[in-house]
Amino acid sequence: MNNEVTMDEFLKDYDLKKLSTGDIIKGIILSVSSNEVIVNINYMKDGLLPKNEFVNNMEDDLNDVAKVGDEVKVMIVTLNDGEGNLILSKKRVDIKEAWNNLKTDYKNNNNINITIKEEVKGGVIGVDENEIRVFMPASQSSLNREKSLQSLIGKTFGVKIIELDKEKNKVVVSKRVLEEEILKNKKEKLWNELTVGEKRKGKVVKLTNFGAFVDIGGIQGLVHLNDLSWKRVIKPEEVVNIDDEVMVYIIGLDKEKNRLSLAIKDVDKNPWNTVSNDIKVNSIVNGKVIKIIQVGAIIELKDGIEGLVHISEISEERIAKPSDILTVGQDVRVKILDISEKNKRISLSIKDAIERPQEDFSKYMDDEESTLGDVLGDKLKGLFK
Repeated sequence: MNNEVTMDEFLKDYDLKKLSTGDIIKGIILSVSSNEVIVNINYMKDGLLPKNEFVNNMEDDLNDVAKVGDEVKVMIVTLNDGEGNLILSKKRVDIKEAWNNLKTDYKNNNNINITIKEEVKGGVIGVDENEIRVFMPASQSSLNREKSLQSLIGKTFGVKIIELDKEKNKVVVSKRVLEEEILKNKKEKLWNELTVGEKRKGKVVKLTNFGAFVDIGGIQGLVHLNDLSWKRVIKPEEVVNIDDEVMVYIIGLDKEKNRLSLAIKDVDKNPWNTVSNDIKVNSIVNGKVIKIIQVGAIIELKDGIEGLVHISEISEERIAKPSDILTVGQDVRVKILDISEKNKRISLSIKDAIERPQEDFSKYMDDEESTLGDVLGDKLKGLFK
């Protein structure tokens, strides 16, 4: 009986397909030491995985990350290192797959997480979860550009890939683009929720000569001067300041034109709704001149309630223009001539509010011989000419 074992029989349990440098195959870990891992790749000899081809950090303990019996995907580094060893690498497979994942994320506009490691000229350097280096320009650090890039070092956050070139090992990322996308989605959701008449909390972000802009959670709306308060407002600073937290009413919205109209004054407390309770026709009240116009003067009677004194009602004497008698800010007494709640108009008179001295006729009543002519005297002259 021939007991000689042929080479074919000896190697029948091995996959003799040709292996080449760069091939990626799967294997089973046979043993782990402090410096290397031995892997069965179903070949005529086992592969050697040096520690530096298994871990990124050489301070890591191989026994913590590699276990006998684990399946591992490796790359053929060399079939013979000169000493007959078949050298493998797990780290190179990980890097190759990591770049493939980055390409997929870039193509599909997916977010990735990075950790910032250092500040460099023009931006910062970070690494993704697979330790691939990425660059984030300063201009892409945030919607509101970071004042200090140094403050980002050590922080981990999501970004978008805006440029990728594997041949140059170049990955450029942006936190700003991701923030813009988040803000856009937030605005879209908010626009769909808003309804006219509702009340929301907001923050004053800008003041102009025609009003104040308030951010209500991603959308900015305008509070016109007339809607800051029921009283007349000349400058928004009279009512609010930047960064003030305010409650606003939604009084108008146009999603297509991205316009939002807001009011800070309480729309449920319109002073015209109760004007008849506070102001009566023929009553005399205090007011303040807030505006002088060609035909007269606008008088503020209370917050949100104004009336007009026509030029003919300012003085008994004929005047050329209201400013001959009145000045803005002047306190005056006025008589209520007419109230039109429907048109929100009040007619006033200054001259009729002036108290005139009355002559005391009682002194003549004791003299029985006194006549009407004696009492009125010269006042009757000219009536019968």
